[in-house]
Amino acid sequence: MKKNLFITFEGPEGAGKTTVLKMVVERLEREGKKFVATREPGGNEIAEKIRDIILNPAHTAMDARTEALLYAAARSQHFAEKVEPALALGIPVLCDRFIDSSLAYQGHARGLGMEGVRSINEFAIGDRMPDLTILFDLKPEVGLARINAHSGREINRLDVESLAFHTKVCEAYKILADQNPERFRIIDASKSLDEVVESVWEILKNEL
Repeated sequence: MKKNLFITFEGPEGAGKTTVLKMVVERLEREGKKFVATREPGGNEIAEKIRDIILNPAHTAMDARTEALLYAAARSQHFAEKVEPALALGIPVLCDRFIDSSLAYQGHARGLGMEGVRSINEFAIGDRMPDLTILFDLKPEVGLARINAHSGREINRLDVESLAFHTKVCEAYKILADQNPERFRIIDASKSLDEVVESVWEILKNEL
């Protein structure tokens, strides 16, 4: 595998990225590859505790700025403690969500502005952006229908937002992909799970 690659998985709720990442990780492990797989918010003890606060469905009173700052705080701790050390050792990192999620959810969908959210995240992690971002593209109504049909999935505070909110999230991801075509690879997440996994695997094979 190529060293020092930072690869992120992004997409709206219900797009299947977490499931696909898990399956890809299992395949990489079978091939004996060395890598780190992690997630945001979370990935280590402190960031996981912040995750519990952010995503708790009971915390509906949370202000949008508070939400953005908590995500940045969790990201800073996670990046400093887990991502950056792995990259420094030349170990590839695969991460379920990163800064693009904040730009899409808090910057665009919450109306805080992408540049404002980008600035607090630059303070948190410096200028280290992913080398590759795999975007799981899915209509928001399809993603929400998947969530409602999946009784075993964790329901978090973002899942219960309106369709209009999730539509804005999808709009933001398209904007980000258009702005960064060299970094983004777009996957049609409406296809079957096996097809999506194979599409992601082909991308990773080419990159890694």
